[in-house]
Amino acid sequence: MAKKKSNDKMSVKGRNKHPKTDLPVSKHKSKSKEKHKHIIELRDVWKIYQMGDVEVPALKGININIHEGEFVAIMGPSGSGKSTAMNMVGCLDIPTKGDIYLDSKNIAQMTESELAQIRGQKIGFIFQQFNLITTLTALENVMLPMVFQDKPREERVERAKVLLEMVNLGDRINHKPTELSGGQQQRVAIARSLANDPEVILADEPTGNLDTNTGTNVMEFLCKLNNKESKTIVMVTHDEEVAEFAERIEILRDGEIVQSKKGKNHDAACNKDKGGRRR
Repeated sequence: MAKKKSNDKMSVKGRNKHPKTDLPVSKHKSKSKEKHKHIIELRDVWKIYQMGDVEVPALKGININIHEGEFVAIMGPSGSGKSTAMNMVGCLDIPTKGDIYLDSKNIAQMTESELAQIRGQKIGFIFQQFNLITTLTALENVMLPMVFQDKPREERVERAKVLLEMVNLGDRINHKPTELSGGQQQRVAIARSLANDPEVILADEPTGNLDTNTGTNVMEFLCKLNNKESKTIVMVTHDEEVAEFAERIEILRDGEIVQSKKGKNHDAACNKDKGGRRR
């Protein structure tokens, strides 16, 4: 990430409800130090692509267990298989062989329609390129995932406002992406990922298009979101400094997990605000 100064800031509210509404940011309880059930399990997962007469294995029997409320980074260089792993976890693809469980449901056996439904209900996506619709305002972009879940318009508008306030963009709700900085666009994308209150947030190189300071702010926000709102976060990155914000780092090389280690910066980022962890 290029080193530039940035004033992009954001914060998670210390409470779960917006002061003007009864609409919760998250229905899930704040996390405790004790981990509970596995929300994501990859069991002997292989992904093999057919290139003419040649079989190219992108994943080679990987096993990953992610607990509810955990923040895990999958890190590796280009060609390591991390994007393929992200597609598996995000229900965007199914394995050639092996099993993937999301909240005890085996997605490897699901139809595309079933995969789309579980994506909409259980997973929020944050992308490197933001993937905002340029003709829509920040408010409308955040509302969009709720449309596909048939939420009433009044609820969509109210929740989108709450989420944009949460990422300190309450004064930018009517701005379109081209009228926002890169950091502000990523904050809209984070708010959008929370629209349907998913259990899992999947972040694909979330700081890849941001300067150093803004990228750090985004990572600190994700840590607080994980800690205070109990969101399970799975992040894919090639950047070791970014990966260190996770609780656990799974290092992927040539389609295989070669190392698992603890992230160095997660606890400090979670406890940066006064009061630290909520009990």
